[in-house]
Amino acid sequence: MAYIKGNIKQIIYKTEKGFIVGLFKVIDSDEADRYINKTITFTGTFPELKMDVDYILYGDLVEHPKYGEQFSVSSYEQIMPKSINGIISFLSSKLFPGIGVKQATKIVEVLGDKTLDLIIEDHNNLLIVPKMTEKKALKIKKILERERTSYKIIVELQNMGFSMNDASKIYNYYKESTTIIIEDNIYSITSDIDGIGFLTVDKIASKKGILFDDERRIMSCIIYIMNELCWSNGHIYNDFKDIYNNVVKYLSFGLKNEDFNYFLLKLNKEGKIIIEEDRYYLRDYYMSEVYNATFINNLINIDDHNYNNLDKHIKKLEKEYKLTYNEEQLSAIKSSFLKNFLVVTGGPGTGKTTIIKAMAELYLNLNNLTATTDQMTLLAPTGRAAKRITEATGINAMTIHKFLKWNKETNEFKVNENNKSSVKFVIVDEVSMIDNFLLYNLFKGLSNNVKMILVGDHNQLPSVGPGQILKDLIESENVPVIKLSNLYRQKEDSYIVTLAHNINEGIIPPELTLKKEDYNFIRVRKSDICDAVLMLCQKALEKGYSYKEIQVLIPMYKGVNGIDAMNIMLQDVFNPVNDKNNTFTHNNVTYRVGDKVLQIKNNNDLNISNGDIGTIENIVYKNNEYIIYIDFNDEIYEYSAKDFDDIRLGYAISIHKSQGSEFDIVILPMDLSYNRMLYRKLIYTAVTRAKRSLMVVGEIEALNKAIINEREEIRKTSLKHYLKVTENV
Repeated sequence: MAYIKGNIKQIIYKTEKGFIVGLFKVIDSDEADRYINKTITFTGTFPELKMDVDYILYGDLVEHPKYGEQFSVSSYEQIMPKSINGIISFLSSKLFPGIGVKQATKIVEVLGDKTLDLIIEDHNNLLIVPKMTEKKALKIKKILERERTSYKIIVELQNMGFSMNDASKIYNYYKESTTIIIEDNIYSITSDIDGIGFLTVDKIASKKGILFDDERRIMSCIIYIMNELCWSNGHIYNDFKDIYNNVVKYLSFGLKNEDFNYFLLKLNKEGKIIIEEDRYYLRDYYMSEVYNATFINNLINIDDHNYNNLDKHIKKLEKEYKLTYNEEQLSAIKSSFLKNFLVVTGGPGTGKTTIIKAMAELYLNLNNLTATTDQMTLLAPTGRAAKRITEATGINAMTIHKFLKWNKETNEFKVNENNKSSVKFVIVDEVSMIDNFLLYNLFKGLSNNVKMILVGDHNQLPSVGPGQILKDLIESENVPVIKLSNLYRQKEDSYIVTLAHNINEGIIPPELTLKKEDYNFIRVRKSDICDAVLMLCQKALEKGYSYKEIQVLIPMYKGVNGIDAMNIMLQDVFNPVNDKNNTFTHNNVTYRVGDKVLQIKNNNDLNISNGDIGTIENIVYKNNEYIIYIDFNDEIYEYSAKDFDDIRLGYAISIHKSQGSEFDIVILPMDLSYNRMLYRKLIYTAVTRAKRSLMVVGEIEALNKAIINEREEIRKTSLKHYLKVTENV
């Protein structure tokens, strides 16, 4: 680790979370020939930095794959000036408003080179300076104490075990109260500050001597476990037994049911959890789901609106685009104008995109608007889906996050309940992917009389996040729903769409093993599946396809044909060993520059979502640990050791993680040992990920079993319940 001493010349970039990129003028260093008298770029997370103060920055010079040479700061300290001239410059800086050079000089002339120490010792020492008032003396002392306190707290937090990044977050949130709050209840951090979780705090709390059965620890653990259960299972609420069993398992000591119930009731009284009958909610989950139900019911209860000459305008569209809408599609198009809230669902090839185009065009025509109007918006949960709608309709679509003006630094939406959008007509596609919280934030940003159409395929897997919005809306029988079932303008050479519908209906087609233009079943023994997959990938590469266009989807991680084993072998196909590529090993997996990787957890710090696929751009070794730089959608993110558990090789991924994505080529191994993961909805989702080619490899018995198995994940949600409850309020 090196150090550089000097001052900040310019702040180039700063986030609200304290990450800074700036220019630093070096006046001293332990590597003088390299840095001395040079201005270099530095990066790091800081609670605050000032232009008029000298600092020592500790860290390493690294080569950023996109921005070049930078000094990456791991820790720092502020240097109080010691020379007469330095103290005068310091006291006359912007840090001390109202103290100019003239008065600063007088202070130093009276108190000498011990000026700063004497002021902190007793502000009365300043009163011997001519024209100095007690008010100004107290202010100067307070500023000096604050400067020393901030650095002292940061150091203390790092000594406890917090990273510099986390320490800066904590100090920025609590400021001078940091030490008091941590001593009172260190677990407050987990609920107050995004990105610092229970596991991190619990480890540090243990080192501080907090007992394993401390009430503060138990209640924080309950919140952590409830949140983990919801995110890992898609639940909105949990039951007593699941929470109790998982909390006891983590705490590793016996906890009586009545004692546990006491903690739940206390959390309920504090407003952190909501208990309704046998349903236990975290407050945010409860409030968001009830809000969603209330918002929907309000729209449903608005009287139907009739447009004049609607049939005439539809006929005009049919003539213009040389097509004829079937009865289901006509019903959906008309209902989108009659109703203020409508759900349209259907599988691939049923014309969902076609009717989105019709709805949008009709709204513009009926209201004499242009495609650039701000009265209508087309939305989707992913950039790919939004781009697809734009291409199909000729009308600009955007992601829900972009529409809501999401600030990724603060994880907040600028379009919200206090700053609503004026849009009047909203169409949202791929609704099966939308979780409870994203829908909640969308509703908060819309007016209570907006006209809204939700479109999606209810047969796909539910969202990665908590909730099952589309399924609950359809099953509630409280909202208007149009189901599309007829295949529309299916390509004669497309078998993927036909197969998807057969699977959805539980039909095993007789031609399942026959080769088609866009489909092939390659029957091999279980022991040969891996070799067959590797061969298919190699052939695809030889034909000019890239790793981004080829995706192997597998139901399970473990086993000889599981994701973990397959990824190791696929790595040598897509990114063979290269002496020029740096590597690092984590959990017995060696990663290389150029590797395709999958994010398996939401990371609020880095603003990366569960299921995102990226590429390793660089690997560096500094401060006795590896740092990797990953490109997600043309933006580079830095990963340190604490983030490594959040990524896996991404050549083969789970079907769950593929949801919402499409790939030119999908290779789908089928092995009877996948067993419990062989069910209809999962395989249906895998098949519908393929755009150009689907290759199924392995045992036909496994595919047959999946098609006839109707099992699906059961999520604990209550949107259906609250739709009925709020309807009657």
